[in-house]
Amino acid sequence: MQKTIIQIYEVQKPGEAEALIELGVDHIGSVLADPAKWKSASIRKTVQTVKRRGAKSVLIPLMKDPAAIFAALDYYEPDCVHLCDVLSPYPDEQQTVVRDFDALLSLHIDIRDRFPRLDIMRSLSVPRAGLPDASVIEKNILDFAARFAPVTDFFLIDTLLSDADQPVAGFVGITGKPCDWTIAKAVIEQSPISVILAGGLAADNVYDAVVGLRPAGVDSCTRTNAADRSGRPVRFKKDLKKVRGFIEEVRRADRFLEGESRDAKLIHRERI
Repeated sequence: MQKTIIQIYEVQKPGEAEALIELGVDHIGSVLADPAKWKSASIRKTVQTVKRRGAKSVLIPLMKDPAAIFAALDYYEPDCVHLCDVLSPYPDEQQTVVRDFDALLSLHIDIRDRFPRLDIMRSLSVPRAGLPDASVIEKNILDFAARFAPVTDFFLIDTLLSDADQPVAGFVGITGKPCDWTIAKAVIEQSPISVILAGGLAADNVYDAVVGLRPAGVDSCTRTNAADRSGRPVRFKKDLKKVRGFIEEVRRADRFLEGESRDAKLIHRERI
């Protein structure tokens, strides 16, 4: 049984990346937050450090222009590009989604062509639990996943809030809130490629997420960030104690699942 991938965002400095890798983080995610000032010596050195240390560097370019994305990928040379544009699964928005979907699918194909060694991660936008049309939303998300899968290496499930509440307009992520785990579980079970679960994960709930949903990986950003004096998370600064607790709970879940798998194999052999 493979270990659950542990992915941590938003890491912009090489020293912090080194510390996270020492703790056992597998994927280190960095973010190009300003399309007008996307060249950063610190982030470039972070990517290089992660690759040198044998972890996977993941880069989110918060950009809409394909040419700008290609230029950033040429400059940073990450292991994986993470595209996190909002793709609405709501039934009443499907007519307007078609054009966005086609453009995003073309972007995947162009990245594959230009950067054949680069992994592509695509965020799937999953709302919070409790919506009355959840079954239709789930169907739409599964349809997106089926169509993206042939030109994608990883899906990342993240929490979709209303347009007014989404922290970065046009992109999904950094909400600090969990999505509908029932929908997430359906995506994980039916996806033909690896799925990483994100959205409000921390040490207090990641064990249940790994055991209950069994994703290929788990991602944390907001709830493993450092906090200011009022308790609000500070972007681009990790709390290593929180990350350590997160990792311990993921590995505890892995040990439980490994024991469960071993017991199942023993029962199967006894029946034979």
